[in-house]
Amino acid sequence: MPAETPYRRLGHRVRALPGLLARAPWWVLVTIGAATTALGVLLAVRPLSSLTVLGIYTGVSCVVSGLGDLVARHADRGKLSLLTGIGWVLAGVAVLAWLGRSLQLLGPFVAGLLVVSGAVRLLDLRRGPAEERLPGGAFGLSEIAFGAVAWVWPDATLLVIALLFGVRTAGFGLSLLWRGARAARRPSSATADAAPRRTRSPVLRWGAAAAVLLVAGTTLVVSEQFRRGLPVLDGFYDAPDDVPDEPGQLLRAEPYDGELPQGLVAHRILYTTTADDGVPGLASGVVAAPAESAGKPVPLIAWAHGTVGVARACAPSLGRYAITPEGMPAMDALARNGWGMVATDYIGQGTEGNFPYLIGQGEGRSVLDAVRAAHQLEDLDLAPETVIWGHSQGGHAALWAGQLAPTYAPDVGVVGTAALSAASDPLALAELVTDHPGALGASLGISFVLAAYSWTYPDISLDDVNPAARTLVEEAAARCTGEPGTILTVLTGVAVSRDTPILRADPSTGAVGRRLRENVPLGPWPAPLFIGQGTDDEVIVARLQDDYVARLCAAGRPLRYTTYEGRNHMGVLEPDSPLNADLEQWTEDRLAGLPQPNTCS
Repeated sequence: MPAETPYRRLGHRVRALPGLLARAPWWVLVTIGAATTALGVLLAVRPLSSLTVLGIYTGVSCVVSGLGDLVARHADRGKLSLLTGIGWVLAGVAVLAWLGRSLQLLGPFVAGLLVVSGAVRLLDLRRGPAEERLPGGAFGLSEIAFGAVAWVWPDATLLVIALLFGVRTAGFGLSLLWRGARAARRPSSATADAAPRRTRSPVLRWGAAAAVLLVAGTTLVVSEQFRRGLPVLDGFYDAPDDVPDEPGQLLRAEPYDGELPQGLVAHRILYTTTADDGVPGLASGVVAAPAESAGKPVPLIAWAHGTVGVARACAPSLGRYAITPEGMPAMDALARNGWGMVATDYIGQGTEGNFPYLIGQGEGRSVLDAVRAAHQLEDLDLAPETVIWGHSQGGHAALWAGQLAPTYAPDVGVVGTAALSAASDPLALAELVTDHPGALGASLGISFVLAAYSWTYPDISLDDVNPAARTLVEEAAARCTGEPGTILTVLTGVAVSRDTPILRADPSTGAVGRRLRENVPLGPWPAPLFIGQGTDDEVIVARLQDDYVARLCAAGRPLRYTTYEGRNHMGVLEPDSPLNADLEQWTEDRLAGLPQPNTCS
């Protein structure tokens, strides 16, 4: 007889239900069909609710399948039937027990179940008729392929499974409605004939097997393509045996062969810094300088990069675009004016440590210590003046570096701080994002903050996340924004946000709110401060920046605030953006020691 794999048994339980309803009156069929259709639609549009039902469904089905094995043990299988029956019962009980604590365990279980089911199907092919073997093998291989994909992409897989489960439930409900409608037009004695006739067409079976295998193979190939090209850490980022406690010490340097603006040469550096909690750590970065000497010391621009993720492998210095005209302002001004640049990765990217995403102390210290380390490079004559530039998350880091410099790094001569499209007020940004959770990328930002804050602060953990969204947060924290697979996390986040908030509570309350508030940089800034903002910014809404600047002005903080009409978050950095000329001129004025007008007045 054909092999009874777990999913075939599970399918038999589902197909048994229409048989139980076959002799029901038409009005029962219509009532149950309408309710089931409505439930399926609800599950499809609210996927996390579907996940809960799916978990219960999976657990109960495993228990029923296992009991079926135990009750109807096959003589030719001996102890195998007993062991598999007990195994499926225990697996089902485990799934039901896990649901009370965390739903994210369901993903690996479903992945394992698919692999085991596919493997058992392949092993049992020899027991079935010859015409069943090739289609059965195709189904088995497809289950293994889907299991592998489910293991690699647990955040997206759970939602896809939930969606399919909802559609399947709605389809079953529609079939009951159809049967009920047909039965209502027949004599009651004919109701039993309303059950659908099952066909055993070999053509249909072979076609279905080929289609499923094709889809599974395509999914596996696409999944593998998404994973290719990811950054790979090398030994440069490993801590040496002897690490000094003093921050800003250069430990290692080597030539950097990435893409650079014309006229520059660069080195990758490893240096000491300090984490948010005061614990010593390591950070990496890239130092670029004009290839042709101007015969005088080189002023240094300290660049703080924007959001690239929070995982260790997201360090820009791992790739070829740590310092590049793409996504960075006024890059052609460096060689032309004889300026150098040091671009930190921050602690925890490239090196070990907790990445300080929107955590001001850790970000700012990484920026300042990168300047200190750059001054220790041989054959590089740097001037004492430093100007800090930062964009987005890096704008937040620049603001913190500028206000920390007098106390943390008084030896670093900061003469100006430029914060561009800055995430200047993390609390206001968190409130905006949670009010509009369906926006593309909103889930990434929330996940990055929650992950980084849970690593750094003892009063914040992933228990602040709704259990159904925890897998999303964990997967997002393990990916970089440049990875192709991140689009799956973004789309999953949109689906999640439609169903349930990622955070359990309002981000302005509790420990999360308290920590966000303490990471709002409020100065003072001894050196001139320039804040640039695009009016059409879709990430840092201009209204938030306006409010932040008004708050600084009310506190008596002198600054220059310039807005750029029609520019969005990245558009403000494009080569044709007027910000580039403004930033270059502003930097020249800072290096020349000229005063800056205060737009607050």
